[in-house]
Amino acid sequence: MKLYNTLSRSLEEFVPVKEGQVNMYNCGPTVYNFIHVGNARPLVIFDTLRRYFIYKGYDVNFVVNFTDIDDKIINRANEEHVDFTEISERYIKEFKKDANGLHLYDYETINPRATEMIKEMIEFIKILESKDAAYVLDGDVYFDINKAKDYGKLSKKNIDELMAGARIGVAEGKRNPGDFVLWKKKKEGEPSWESPWSEGRPGWHIECSVMAKTILGDTIDIHSGGEDLQFPHHENEIAQSETANGKTFANYWLHNGMINVDNEKMSKSKGNFFTIREVSKEYDLEVLRYFLLTCHYRSPINFSHEVMDQCKASLERMYNAKEKLEKLIENANAGSLDEEVKELVDAEVKYFEDAMEDDINTADALTAIFNIVKIINTKVDDSSKETLEYVRDSLNKLSKVLGILERKEEGLSPEEEALFYERLEARKNKDYAKSDELRDKLLAMGIEVKDSREGTTWKRI
Repeated sequence: MKLYNTLSRSLEEFVPVKEGQVNMYNCGPTVYNFIHVGNARPLVIFDTLRRYFIYKGYDVNFVVNFTDIDDKIINRANEEHVDFTEISERYIKEFKKDANGLHLYDYETINPRATEMIKEMIEFIKILESKDAAYVLDGDVYFDINKAKDYGKLSKKNIDELMAGARIGVAEGKRNPGDFVLWKKKKEGEPSWESPWSEGRPGWHIECSVMAKTILGDTIDIHSGGEDLQFPHHENEIAQSETANGKTFANYWLHNGMINVDNEKMSKSKGNFFTIREVSKEYDLEVLRYFLLTCHYRSPINFSHEVMDQCKASLERMYNAKEKLEKLIENANAGSLDEEVKELVDAEVKYFEDAMEDDINTADALTAIFNIVKIINTKVDDSSKETLEYVRDSLNKLSKVLGILERKEEGLSPEEEALFYERLEARKNKDYAKSDELRDKLLAMGIEVKDSREGTTWKRI
């Protein structure tokens, strides 16, 4: 499998630190508000990579952290006159609702919180201090970027240019303008923890380094996130981790491209900023997941209602084929496996795997699934049960990797069920006017009814 490593700016063959195991760390949300569409992209893409590793037989540890102490959280808590933990708890719960809608918790995800590892962060800073890579300035602790080997190697920024372009500002007395904070001295009204340097709290960059080290070890396989995190966040993680541990922090750095909205950069100031919760009011979040898979992850992707409607229709075509296949299986006769159909399906499975192993090419992987849908719609109407089950199992294992076609139909409510069976009775009595009226009534309630020679079925839309 080849992955594009931001560190080398090239495609590299993936080789895990430990055979048969993959350790992945993805930067998670700062929990002060609902997550937005841009936040969803790395979560969906790197969850899909996790799923593919599992599909290939790897044991995967997947970490998505919660930053639960931050200026934004504190400010929100002050605005609402509540403790900061009330804000973080609220939005962790809301995040998990959205994450479930995006099928992010189908497999175990490790979600450490920054406030759970304050002690470990203090010990980590002490190590840096012992190496003269961390220094105290009026209760704050800073990392000296001159102590890091090859600072700027991830973002390809030149340290001299960084120095020339930076301003010392309020932190007058820093050794270098580019030095970043490891520990922040408490300000009035802020939550804090005891430390050897001051009552205070950790800086943002130290959190991920320590959570990754504590859970996954000194050297991890893959660290991922949006391309906007390359500098300064990921650059600073590398600097402090490799200085403290004396080892490579992450072997592969993966970064996804940004999301545009109607061909413009998404921003609150432009009024084209959408939270996942807002999107969920118009679309099932599986449609959003599907949308995020339609473009190569390193390219920018354009979000619009038109594109989302197209994705919804494409997903429905997949579901219709899957539903047709299940009906055919119910009524099929036993028989031998059709080798021609098997060869066609196997070719698509190989195409899917080749796409995924070519730097997570989910767009081509979706094409493979659509080709299996075409096989279902054109090649298997009179096939044996064994053949149909082979097609179904192949479709299911590939769609599982992408995290789609996992919708579970709710049962009908008592009112819906009464109308559904009343309509069946009307059709039986050839009262087609009443049948059509009841069908339209069910449709207005979000229940689509279809009649075929196999019988009458329904689904929520």
